[in-house]
Amino acid sequence: MTNSATHASPSSPYTLRGSPRTGLIMGTWGFFIGFAAVSLYGPAAKYFQDQMQLSGVALGMLVAAPQLTGSLFRIPFGAWVDRVGGRLPMLTLFGLSLLGMWGLVFILYAVPDVTVRHYPLIVFFGLLSGFGVASFSVGIPQVSYWYPQRRQGIALGAYGGLGNLAPGLFTLALPFAIAAWGLAGSYLAWFLFLLIGTLVYAVWARDAYYFQLRKQGASPAASRQIAAAHGQELFPREAVWQAVIMAAEDPRTWGLVALYFTSFGGFLALTVWFPIYWVNLHQVSVSTAGILGGAGFSLLAALIRIYGGVLSERIGGERTALLAFGVVLVGALLLTFIVDFQINLLGEILIGLGMGVGNAAVFKMLPKYVPKAVGGASGLVGGLGAFGGFLIPPELGATVDALGTAGYAGGFFAYVVLAIMAIGVCWYFIRLDAKTNG
Repeated sequence: MTNSATHASPSSPYTLRGSPRTGLIMGTWGFFIGFAAVSLYGPAAKYFQDQMQLSGVALGMLVAAPQLTGSLFRIPFGAWVDRVGGRLPMLTLFGLSLLGMWGLVFILYAVPDVTVRHYPLIVFFGLLSGFGVASFSVGIPQVSYWYPQRRQGIALGAYGGLGNLAPGLFTLALPFAIAAWGLAGSYLAWFLFLLIGTLVYAVWARDAYYFQLRKQGASPAASRQIAAAHGQELFPREAVWQAVIMAAEDPRTWGLVALYFTSFGGFLALTVWFPIYWVNLHQVSVSTAGILGGAGFSLLAALIRIYGGVLSERIGGERTALLAFGVVLVGALLLTFIVDFQINLLGEILIGLGMGVGNAAVFKMLPKYVPKAVGGASGLVGGLGAFGGFLIPPELGATVDALGTAGYAGGFFAYVVLAIMAIGVCWYFIRLDAKTNG
């Protein structure tokens, strides 16, 4: 595709705007500002816990609330892109997220001292804010339709690597913002950031040429022909949900879901749980916990994902995944059975490394094992895998309720179990690969 901003032919009634570069920048920007909602409550959990006197389960539900909508709505919003392009679905997600953020700001200013009776409202606004987390499944096809096949890896690698930095950066920054501006002021600043980010996206984001042509009244055949002439190679399928059904019928899809549930769902869960863990078990300050959870885990996992893609190319996704989940297992064992700051920090780093590499390995394996329904499998793996970000924190909280402070360590036994399960699934794929290539 050409990089010029506007394309119009004197003999053509259609005007095409945008370029692959702006498509990538705006898709990544949209993912970044929406995905930050993963960290909506985690860094502030200590404040909510103290003010509302929450149990471990209730605290886990609170910090996980954005992940529920952010995971479940990935599939329908990702499918919607194939009908109308990425711009409208992305703006819809931002609109819902802005409603949630504004509601949160309003209640914190109206009721400076929130109590447990405000808990349902706080959770509800977290659910609304979490729609932004689903931006991942919109940005992936939005960027993909702009780029030819030979450049997909580079484009999507940049998209995923940069967008995934958001939770870590916000986990790192929010405690310092709370110290400077208070809880309500910090969320007001976040709301303004999201509002400005949405306006930037609305002004500069463009759908790929095929969708622009369809909106201008061109037929599907003419839209494909003209868009192809301008360099577009990928086009939406007619039967979007058929691909999802086809993927669901393949047992290998569910193996990949299990792996992604552990790696990416586990990543989302620990992004919001580690700040709580460090404050309540090791008695560090909230700002220090933000540094440990943000830089020591979330940013590390996001950045190492890039290397995970490179390693998967060299030794295969199956063996990369096996190595990654082996590292997760070691980290989980250190966090479960030893309570020592330095050893637990090492455990956190190992889990971050393993999950980041594992995330990349899963999507390296996906087109290989579900080649006839890649889009549908991506939706299921991404959506249901991310659902772990909602299910795991309440389990960690329940362990705290049952065991007291010791439960902050004991809860990580769930990751020991998940890692062992994932290693077994990896062996299944390794044997399948050997059988296929043998």
